[in-house]
Amino acid sequence: MTASLLAISGLTKAYPGVVANDDVSFTIDEGEVHALLGENGAGKSTLVKMIYGLVKPDSGTMTLRGAPYTPSEPRAARAAGVAMVFQHFSLFDALSVAENIALGMENPPPLRDLARRIRAVSETYGLPLDPDRVVGDLSAGERQRVEILRCLLQDPRVLIMDEPTSVLTPQEVDILFATLRKLTADGVAILYISHKLEEIRALCDRATILRQGRNVGTCLPAQTTARDMAQRMVGTSVTPPTRIARPAGAAALEVTGLSVRSPSPFGTELKNIHLTLASGEILGIGGVAGNGQDELLAALSGELRSPGGAIRLKGAPIGRLRPDARRRLGLLTAPEERLGHAAAPDMTLTENALLTGATREGLLARGFIRWPATESFARRIIARFDVRTPSPGTAARALSGGNLQKFVIGREVLQRPDVLIVNQPTWGVDAAAAAAIRQALLDLAANGTAILCISQDLDELMEIADRFGALNEGRLSDIRPTAQLGIDQIGLMMGGAHGMEVAHV
Repeated sequence: MTASLLAISGLTKAYPGVVANDDVSFTIDEGEVHALLGENGAGKSTLVKMIYGLVKPDSGTMTLRGAPYTPSEPRAARAAGVAMVFQHFSLFDALSVAENIALGMENPPPLRDLARRIRAVSETYGLPLDPDRVVGDLSAGERQRVEILRCLLQDPRVLIMDEPTSVLTPQEVDILFATLRKLTADGVAILYISHKLEEIRALCDRATILRQGRNVGTCLPAQTTARDMAQRMVGTSVTPPTRIARPAGAAALEVTGLSVRSPSPFGTELKNIHLTLASGEILGIGGVAGNGQDELLAALSGELRSPGGAIRLKGAPIGRLRPDARRRLGLLTAPEERLGHAAAPDMTLTENALLTGATREGLLARGFIRWPATESFARRIIARFDVRTPSPGTAARALSGGNLQKFVIGREVLQRPDVLIVNQPTWGVDAAAAAAIRQALLDLAANGTAILCISQDLDELMEIADRFGALNEGRLSDIRPTAQLGIDQIGLMMGGAHGMEVAHV
């Protein structure tokens, strides 16, 4: 690291009712991996959007390689040498790798020439990828390589990465880190956003910490514990979840020979799934994204119909019941896609509370909505799960991803389900919020709720799950006690290299 490549001075951005960034200053050096840390709503997203030209700051300045840097749009940022890999992939499933990359280029070369460049760059940086493959057939890790290669072909000097490992196996994380180290050896500066603090400690040279929109300091992650970084992010100590010993009860959910086709041409068919979930138990289901997790949740929730006897809730067949009927019987779900699936973006939090809470919370009377009760329910969710929002009348899309996640999980937890199916419960939330959500799940289980937790966060599953199984290409592995497994073994199971026999539990 020889010189400051990007210098940020006094950046401020305010929205109605909130100051997202308040006089933020820091520098990023050539060849540095610089972490940007902060709890949900701390201002990280707004800050990187200003750096990438998506948002214009109210005040403050930026310099890039010593010259004023004022990108009016992402195109200008890319032209100046700033690229960004977003948390949510922006790829077309029906197109090839090369065609997707061409769409992100200002003046793409002929596809044959572009394919040669893709192969050359992918070999240079250890990102093996066939430019002719259809994106819909790629794993989550391979899709991320497409996004990274699209940036690398623009020869960036600053690369912003937002939660890049959220859908990767441990083995894929190792490949990504090796690639990032090659980039920094070539002088590229990387601004790295992640809530995985041990990951930050292993990879990053420095970390800037935001709290309530302000820069509260810089630290050297390798010399700082994850607990200390979490405490600086939230301003108080973060208490890890506490497990309460509990005997498993009677079978609450039984799945026998469940096979379901995906409604998406690029989805994954479920193949002969067997599992039993007991009251008071947390069963963890791991797997790389795109191996049937969404289809499993849809089949259990009722969004996908299944053979009548394939799914039983407290002994009664529910495979042909609609989602609302299953909710009335006590089976609740929280899907992975929070904006658009779990919550309607343009509806207020109060309206979103009504969407799934109407029946169990008694929010309807003779066909009319009980608005005071509905708002009260929304306020209980906001208070119990520390959702940072001006009011229950705020639209869901106005919340940060982590705060909306807290609202979605809280909405289901407070309805006291008999069975709760959650997919990626702490995806994109900060350390304190993740600990709070995991504690809420543990408390639910201690009170007798049966919980099926689908997650790509192996630390999460090791922390809260009693038993573990892995989904790979729509098949479920043997289900084993979590205490008997190590992270490496689980990672191999997720990748399909170990124990893929169907479990009869």
